This record gives sequence, structure tokens and C-alpha cells, in this order.
Amino acid sequence: MDFATSKLRNIAIAGHGQTGKTSLLEHLLLLGGVIPKAETTESGKTVSDYSPEEIERKISIYASLAHITWKDYNLNFWDTPGASDFVGEVISAFRSSEMCLMMIDGRAGAQIETIKLWRDLDRRNKPRFVFINRCDDERTDFKAVVKDIHDKFNVEVCPITIPMGTGPNFKGVIDVLKGKAYTFNGGKEQEIDIPAEFQDDYQSALEILAGSAAEGDDDLLVKFIDEGALTPEEIAKGLSIAFANNRVVPSFAGSVLQDSGLTSVLDFIVSTAPSPEGFIDTVKNAEGETEAIKVDPSLPMTAVVVKTSSDQFSGRMSYIKVVTGSFKADTEYFNIREAKKEKIGKLYRLVGKKLEEIKVANAGDIVVATKLAFTQTSDTLSENANALPYVKLRHPEPVFSMAVSAGEKKEEDKLSSMLAKATEEDKTLSYKYNIETKQNVLSGMGELHINMILDKIKAQTKINITTAVPRVAYRETILRKAEAEYTHKKQSGGHGQYARVVLDIEPLERGEEYKFTNAIFGGAISKGYIPGVEKGIKEAMLNGVLAGYPVTDVASTVVDGKEHPVDSSELAFKIAARNSFREAMRQAGPILLEPIMNITVWVESKYLGDIMSDMSSKRGRILGQSEIGGGIEEIRAQAPQAELLRYAIDLRSLTSGTGSFETSFDHYDPISGKVADDVIAAAKEFITIQNLD
Repeated sequence: MDFATSKLRNIAIAGHGQTGKTSLLEHLLLLGGVIPKAETTESGKTVSDYSPEEIERKISIYASLAHITWKDYNLNFWDTPGASDFVGEVISAFRSSEMCLMMIDGRAGAQIETIKLWRDLDRRNKPRFVFINRCDDERTDFKAVVKDIHDKFNVEVCPITIPMGTGPNFKGVIDVLKGKAYTFNGGKEQEIDIPAEFQDDYQSALEILAGSAAEGDDDLLVKFIDEGALTPEEIAKGLSIAFANNRVVPSFAGSVLQDSGLTSVLDFIVSTAPSPEGFIDTVKNAEGETEAIKVDPSLPMTAVVVKTSSDQFSGRMSYIKVVTGSFKADTEYFNIREAKKEKIGKLYRLVGKKLEEIKVANAGDIVVATKLAFTQTSDTLSENANALPYVKLRHPEPVFSMAVSAGEKKEEDKLSSMLAKATEEDKTLSYKYNIETKQNVLSGMGELHINMILDKIKAQTKINITTAVPRVAYRETILRKAEAEYTHKKQSGGHGQYARVVLDIEPLERGEEYKFTNAIFGGAISKGYIPGVEKGIKEAMLNGVLAGYPVTDVASTVVDGKEHPVDSSELAFKIAARNSFREAMRQAGPILLEPIMNITVWVESKYLGDIMSDMSSKRGRILGQSEIGGGIEEIRAQAPQAELLRYAIDLRSLTSGTGSFETSFDHYDPISGKVADDVIAAAKEFITIQNLD
């Protein structure tokens, strides 16, 4: 069915793990008549958690797309993971949705992942509404959760539905917008008049709702201030404007497993929540500046790929958000990055892994195309070859790494191919060969993330994969000036090899890396041989004299030398310079340098002391700390990279899995004593093993 832009709604369901996101989608699909029965996450049969790894772990790992038709509207829902390791999947959903339904456990309130995702929505200025789940649980305190949301996010929560009782006394919900109550019985809601015992709660909620709605329109605000009330039509109008502009946070109460409160959610989405039309995406112009593009069906077709995945039956699947115009099956469109045409075959809407073929998708819709030849995540597809590309999805930098290798050398290429494919689909993954440490390093958002990828590859290929903590890319430098000379002489019949080089070396300021000066006077070394001298120095700096790490922050000056009229060559001077540099370095007080990282950690306030103490034990230096709201502390520090290789695991242990962090390289610092001795010993052992291999 072809839906006009005004009849589309895109909603990302997000929140902390175990709040009921997958169950919510399952029951919405049941309510919309898409499935005959709502399955539990424990059964492994839900629509959205269908991959083998999700079924095995009983958690959402991938953002899964499903749609329902409700009152002639098409509603696209993303079910997103709650674990921070899979935040890249949430980003795809946020980018392609006009709003977010934030699930909150009525027993726990706004938890750490809720807070982190809320901040991401703030950066995007994206409207969101909350569903407070498990109102039938005796540990739920609805009013306390509403206050918790208010306190942590500094927002006024406007109630669309409120519970009639909680725990064992939960009878259903009151829809404040409609002025009706809904009881539940056997999974079906029944509309009734609001019971007398809940009239006071309803009137209080209605007053709050009217005040929130007045925020959407200046005329309504004046009337509300003067009269203290609005008509139902005025409330609906003002609420629609205020929500679309992200000025209010509507809230819903209910119990997903009892199918209570869900009808009101769907009715709100189609009657009050905004269509995609007029929402803004951004493109990048030739000067690298961003420009706003509104979702508009009347313009030529442009679309952005928000996610890529692989299916054993359908092959490569590209999830596409249509921003302008109409996207048609069996059509060629320009891939702006590749500057060539991509043939689109069939188009589909999804219900989990089930594909429903369609012929056209209008601006604002989210659809899937299969088996595209070269299109990747963040690519722009366009009707015109000169269209501006959409800004790429902003994915966080990986925070956890493992060195990976195949158990047998003959399987290395196959493993590398599989990991490269994984990084194409998941942009929070990185897979690179580190030429300094001679390791293939896989980086991601956490230990769970990396293990899931490797387990999936093992299951598909039967490759025996070994993992190790990555080696750190140390550096070597010097403390003082030194001079050395080396004469390279070799005679083996015919032309021999002869070169003598005298070098001065001295330390540079940290970060200057390299400097070369030719101070030869009087022609002791011909100018034609000087490039060979510099090449020899650069070769020597690739492997220092302490542990074989690259040398940095050293200035070299060639001050003297000698050549032979027949036996000298550029190669001979390169060899002489290389050995002269190494000898000078041994005399210049060589030391090791280690990479120092900037690290920003976000934790709940109760963990602040433990985190700061742990950072000190890691030779870290605290730079600052501040409360950023919602009971979350931000700690800024610097610490050696070697101490942070397992920090994702350490932080998870210290904060019961709630903390998060980001790192970036800052500078190199000297190390000495036992720390340096251990690094040197480990490097020599690694070199020995490499030579044996």
C-alpha cells in the first residue's frame, strides 16, 4: 500500500535494558492485527529478536524494523537494543525516526541508559514520549517515577494516560486526552466512564495537560493564563504543536504484558504526534558546511541509507530513509559517494525478518532494498547526480579492542574478509592491522559487542579464532645529545661498498617527531649521497635500541664522513647512517614513551568515589569532575593507554554495568623503572616469538 507522507509515522522504541521494548512492539503488532499471538522474549519467537545470537542471549542486539497500519496510517517502529554495546543500532533508529518512545520500568525509574539516550535525543532536538511500564507490579510507584523523570531531565511530564491504581490494585488507565477510562480483561481493553474514585486524579492530570498544551501556541497560552482551562480541541491542537517542537514530554502508563494502555499510545501517534513532513535532515555542501533539508514529497527523490545488514536468504539489506520525493522499485538512482548509478530492484517494508514487497515509498518512509552492488551505510541516493550528500550518521568511537587471529594461518584471509564485512554493517566496529604491533585489532563498544561478532563468525565459518590483549604502540626517544660514527666497508670482488658517516643527535620537544640537517662542509660527503644518509636515519628510527619501538622526537645532524671514488654508493651511505644513528642513540640516554589518553567517564553519583580511586590506581590523573544532570557525574582524566585496555570490563564491574566512557589519544609521556623494564621484556619476548614463527 502506498502511504502519503502525512499518513506516515516513524517511532524509535528505546530505553534501558529489560524495560519491555521488545514486548511492547510484540503487543502493538498483536493489537494492529499483524500477528495472531504475542510471544515472550524468553520463547525466542518474537518478531523483532529473530537472529540466532538474539535468541541465544535473549536480548536485543540489532535494531529491528516492523510496521502496523492503524486507522489508515502506517506506523514504522524500531525496536532497539538496551545494552550500551549496541548503541550504533540505536543511532540508526534515531536518525530515521521523527520521535522516540522511551520505555521506563515503573519499578526502577529512569536508569543510566535512559539518561544517556535522552542526552542523545537532546543533541538531535528530537521529540520523545515515555511509557511507564509494569504498573501492575507491586513495586511500581507511578507518581515517584514521574517525579524521577522530572528531576533527572528537568522537564514537565504531561500525562496522556494515568493508571487506575498500581500493583495488585491496577485496574487499567485513564486517557486524559479523551476523557475516558480503559480496563483490561484477557488482553482486551474495554472503554468505560472514568470511575468516581479516580475523578480527582483525572482533574489534576487534565490541568497539567492543558498547561502543557498551552506551551504550543501563544494564543492558547494567553487563554490558559486568563481562564485556567482549555477545550479538548484546544488541548489537542496545542499538544500537537508543542510535542512536534520538543517542548513537552507526554507520558503514558500501563502494562505491556496485560495489553493495558497500548490503544492510547497508538491513537496518540496518529492523532497528535507529527508526520515526517517538515522535519529536517542535513546535507553537506562543497565548502563542508551543513544545510537543512526538509522532508518534502514534492521535491526530486533523495534518500539516506541508515543501516546495512546481511540475511542468509535475502542477502545484503539496505535500510533507506526517504527524505524527499518518491523512491521507486526497479529504478536507477545515483549513489553520490560513488558518483555512479545504483540499480534498485525490489523494495520492501518489514515486519521483523518478514519482507512485504512494495512498489513505491514516499518521503518520510523507511524501506529496505536488497542486494545493492556498492551502496553502504550513510550513502546518499538521489534522482539527480549533483545532489548534496546527507551528513553521515554520527557513531561513537570504539572503546574496547582485542587482537584477533585465526588458529591456522591458511584461515587468516577468510577471517579478515569476515571481519571487514562486519565493519561494513556495523559502523561502531573497527578492524585494522597495526603495523607497529604487528597485530590485527578488532575494536568495538565493549566486550559483549566484540564477543558477539566473533561468536557469530565462528558459528558461520568454524574458524578457530584466538584473541589477546592488544599490544600498546610505545615509542622510544633520547634524553641528551650524543655523537657516533660508523664506517661501512665491504669487499667481495669487483666494486666494494664504502661509506663513513658521523652523526650528532639530540632530543626535540615532545611532538616535534623528526628533524634532519646536513652540516657537511668541504665535500666530505657528496650531495648525491646525502639522501641515502637520511634514508638510513629514517630506517633506524623505525626500530629503537631498547625494545624495537619507533623512535620519535630526535634531531639528526650529519657532521662529517668519508667516501671512496669507486666503492661508495647511496646504499653504502644508508647502511652507514643507519648504524651510526643506532650507536649514537645507545649513548644518548634512550628511554621509552607511552601513549597517554584523554578519557571521559559518565557514572551515577554513587560510583564517583570508586571511579576516581580506580583511575588513580591506573596511574591516571583527574583533570576535572562535574554533575551533568540526572544524577550523572562526568569525570575527565588522563591515563596511560596500557592501563585502559580492559577499562570497558573494569568500568562495567565497578558500576554494575551502568557506566560509560570515551577515549582519545593526547600525547606521549616517558616511563622508567619497573614499568619500562616490563615493557622491554615483553617486547623482546614478542620479537622472539615472531622470529620463531
